Amino acid sequence: MKKTLLLLQLFLSQQLFAQKWQTIFEQSGGKQTVTYEECIRYYTSLDAAFSTIRIKQFGLTDAGYPLHLVLFSTDGTHDPEVWHKKNKLVIMINNGIHPGEPDGIDASMMLLRDLATGKVKAPDNVVLGIIPVYNIGGSLNRTPFSRVNQNGPESYGFRGNAQNLDLNRDFIKNDSRNAKEFAKIFHYLNPDILVDNHVSDGADYQHTMTLLTSQHNKLGPVMGAYLHDVFEPSLYKGMEQKNWNLIPYVSFEGGNPERNWTAFYDAPRYSSGYAALFQTMAFMPETHMLKPYDQRVKSTYDLMQTFLEEGTKQAASIKTTRKKAIEAVKQQKEFPQTYRVDTTRFDQIKFMGYTSAQKISEVTGMNRMYYDRSKPYTKEIKYYNYFKGEQLISKPTAYIIPQGWHEVIDRLSINKVEMQRLKKDTSIEVEVSRVVDFRTATRSFEKHYRQSGIRMSQQTEKIKFLKGDYIIYTGQAADRFLIETLETGTDDSYFSWNFFDAILQQKEGYSNYRWEDVAATYLNEHPELRAELEAKKKADEKFAASANAQLDFVYKKSPYYEPAHMRYPVFRLK
Repeated sequence: MKKTLLLLQLFLSQQLFAQKWQTIFEQSGGKQTVTYEECIRYYTSLDAAFSTIRIKQFGLTDAGYPLHLVLFSTDGTHDPEVWHKKNKLVIMINNGIHPGEPDGIDASMMLLRDLATGKVKAPDNVVLGIIPVYNIGGSLNRTPFSRVNQNGPESYGFRGNAQNLDLNRDFIKNDSRNAKEFAKIFHYLNPDILVDNHVSDGADYQHTMTLLTSQHNKLGPVMGAYLHDVFEPSLYKGMEQKNWNLIPYVSFEGGNPERNWTAFYDAPRYSSGYAALFQTMAFMPETHMLKPYDQRVKSTYDLMQTFLEEGTKQAASIKTTRKKAIEAVKQQKEFPQTYRVDTTRFDQIKFMGYTSAQKISEVTGMNRMYYDRSKPYTKEIKYYNYFKGEQLISKPTAYIIPQGWHEVIDRLSINKVEMQRLKKDTSIEVEVSRVVDFRTATRSFEKHYRQSGIRMSQQTEKIKFLKGDYIIYTGQAADRFLIETLETGTDDSYFSWNFFDAILQQKEGYSNYRWEDVAATYLNEHPELRAELEAKKKADEKFAASANAQLDFVYKKSPYYEPAHMRYPVFRLK
């Protein structure tokens, strides 16, 4: 009798314990997602109950709330520096970048609870750093309507943050406080793997989970080869064993995927492209928006568990490979500025889709496309997942940036770029770039009117720099980041994101009647310039017919023209 009572008491205590840690998602039968406030309270409770968990607060986001980071380690240490010294594999998980896609928010809460309670075996050589909700402003803007393409949950957050920015376009430009704090967390953790949980939007197909992976060619031959040939295939195998048919992120809608299915090009504005700049393997799980919410959360849970399982098996290899990759970047002499898909190479993948067809729209009365779920198919298709680096550029010995460009300096500093400051006014011979041509977008994109079609000219000049200006020597772990942000020809250069637009506007000018006299005197003193002027008039009829063009030509060849106009204020020391 006593034994029966003890067993009953044990059973009841286990039931009460399980109920205490149930999430909103579980309590609702998989129909609801947690609110921001409920999520932080839940993790705070886990922190109080388990020595393996700590919740840490970082700076304020655009919404006025701090960004949180939840740390998990089986040995109770919660210092990333110690983790790396102990050679532990650091996995960073980001949730709620688009709060209307909350699958990872709920899945992470359950996974961390299950690790802490022992329901899931926690590996000793793998540690976690989880951002519970990244886009707090979007999470607080809760509605059941903003994701019309999505099947649940009942209510959820909004894509835009408190500035109405899409934070998955902000990792380089850092317009949001969120992105600045993310960068601080990223470099605080220095993760070996980044997982940024999302939900897809687009085509209909049978798969519940798709996976966008860092473009392996952009990670270089060391880390990229390991990702493509070893780690990524192990994730697919692990998910298959859990009865999920994992597929690469589906980037087409309608039509025939066999024609041209190309891997998503993850520029550094995206989390996976950003992480790759620091030799971190990054992944964007994208559950299928039309699958029931409980299935999406379950597949996200299982994928994160697979990261843990494969991570613990491969921890030593990943750590060693990443260290080699970082050293290789330090020694690398040339870097591509752009990438182009290699149409001669592809992988074969098994895609489980639905046949697309046409029928009459009940809204417009015209033909519309739809996916016929009564006609599923499975096909082996070509997946173009190889990119060639182009427009190679040699890495300089150093970059020099005048201190007045503090918005750029601040972003370099947040990203742990090693910089020194000149101790006195100094004239240095450097490579100077000037803007020859560019195009400014006519429509705003994420708060910017971006620059494209950028052409530069280079020449060597002696420039006077001031005490306090920044000199940034290459040969450091951030070299890829420096190339991507400071070289104007890259996808997400700071120039393209308008951080240097002030140089595009001339600050001083002249009145024609006054400049006529000064220019005449200057030409008399410099016959070589007069000869150049006459030659251009002979060669260019339009120029010869324009007094304004000729006066401007002489002005821009004279010392009266301001040197800073169109001069890119990032100087290269060869």
